[in-house]
Amino acid sequence: MQQEPDGTPTLPAPPPSTPPSPTPGYAQALAVPEFRAVFAAHALSLLGVIVCEIALSVLVYDLTGSPLLSALTFALGFLPYLVGGTLLAGIADRYPARRVLVVCDLVCAGCVAPMVAPGAHIAVLLALRCALAVVSPVFQGTRMATLADILGDGELFVLGRSLLRIVSQSALLVGYGLGGLLLTAVTPRHALLITVSTFLASAALLRFGTRRRPARAREPGALVGDSLQGARLVLADRRVRVLLLLFWVPPMFAVAPEALAAPYADALGAGSTGLGLLMCALPIGTIAGELYAGSRLRPATRERIALPMVCLTLLPYLGYVLHPGLMLSLLLLLCSGAGSAYTLGLDQWFVRAVPEELRGRAMILLTAGLMTIQGVGMALAGIAAQFAGVRATVAGAGALGTASCVLLAVAARWTERRDGADHDMTDR
Repeated sequence: MQQEPDGTPTLPAPPPSTPPSPTPGYAQALAVPEFRAVFAAHALSLLGVIVCEIALSVLVYDLTGSPLLSALTFALGFLPYLVGGTLLAGIADRYPARRVLVVCDLVCAGCVAPMVAPGAHIAVLLALRCALAVVSPVFQGTRMATLADILGDGELFVLGRSLLRIVSQSALLVGYGLGGLLLTAVTPRHALLITVSTFLASAALLRFGTRRRPARAREPGALVGDSLQGARLVLADRRVRVLLLLFWVPPMFAVAPEALAAPYADALGAGSTGLGLLMCALPIGTIAGELYAGSRLRPATRERIALPMVCLTLLPYLGYVLHPGLMLSLLLLLCSGAGSAYTLGLDQWFVRAVPEELRGRAMILLTAGLMTIQGVGMALAGIAAQFAGVRATVAGAGALGTASCVLLAVAARWTERRDGADHDMTDR
């Protein structure tokens, strides 16, 4: 031991304290090169889908003069999801994920390319639109599953999923407006060429920007049988079933104000400006909630508040019984959208609950069910509003949705404890 000049012993300096490791943030997810490629490909694919939906609906209306057929082109974006999500889900685990994603992008480009031809019949256009919607859940589910390979199945996976959702919600705010402006400069068929190029660019990014990984499972037999068997295996787990319902049920009720925005804006006398604001409020709230939860809350906190948040997210809809004006309606929608940050906690639970060999099929099933049930929710909201009126329908969606979410939250807590007890018994 060293001594000072006066003989006093010198105590060794304490070792420097190691600072606690910071919570991973969005920047750390984006620092992963493979995720940046997936993120950019997602943005391009989304841009292509939006341009395709707008251009195709305008093209169909120009060819037929039928508002029904024009609206049908949008509806066809929802209906075939269930077909692709159930009958083709096995593709995600049978083949390497990169190959599946690239082929899906190329198939989508191949579906859009014939739409550009001047002589394409209306039936051909609608059939190709259906084909796009069949491929979409396979692409989206496989991309979700491969995020766990790229970012791991921990915190970075949750943040990566959150970033992709934020891009999707942002596209709702600006995509359709930009698509409308685009059609003032070019014809619908020329706009569809842009869609082809975005799908091809996405395929190139995924092919050269991500690493090849082997398939998760090599299942013998027919693809459709394997897909249905995979769905049965996923749904056989009670914990996974409850988590799937927690992903599906709140959005089914949450779409009611969006589905009824046009008649509600008309009842308020808000005009097209008010309609635009009503359509934007929910996505803005969702983006704000996701950004705050992803950047400011710790992973344990997000998991702890997930179930309370899911029980509260639809409560603002009850405010519609007060006959709110435009500003209060916007505030209610913003609050409800912010509550959807509960999905960050659910993401972590879901990826833990699903076995790796079923991950691709589970993610496709999640995506297909989510899109399908939102379409069902929109249809049911329209039917209910025909008899009960818009305000009563939205308030009813808030009441029924909240009650459903409370029951599902109780079931989720019960399955968590039950599965934990089963694991303890197995360990003994």
